[in-house]
Amino acid sequence: MHEISLVKNIFGSLDSVYPVADRSKITKIYMKVGLLSNVEPILMQNAFEAVVATERKEYQGCALQIEVLPILVYCDECKKESEVINFKFVCACNRPSNNIIQGNELLISGVDVAR
Repeated sequence: MHEISLVKNIFGSLDSVYPVADRSKITKIYMKVGLLSNVEPILMQNAFEAVVATERKEYQGCALQIEVLPILVYCDECKKESEVINFKFVCACNRPSNNIIQGNELLISGVDVAR
């Protein structure tokens, strides 16, 4: 399960920004995960809870919120964005498109910190 290493990387990123004294004040971590990122949100959530329970107890009051982003492509012909449905990479005008503009994301989009 590669989600464990991803969660550890999330904590590593937070550790580089927040001093040890402030880590327990983090109440929520917001993630944006694209459908093409090869991350299963439920597995990420489970990995988050397991790492917090066993290795990163300073984050025990913290929750992980994951927003799943659809795959969007841009069509150079009709100049429109279209959502990819069932991994069929075609524009709304029915032309094939591999110009992916959304769906690869795997990023921390925000953090809530208690004062």
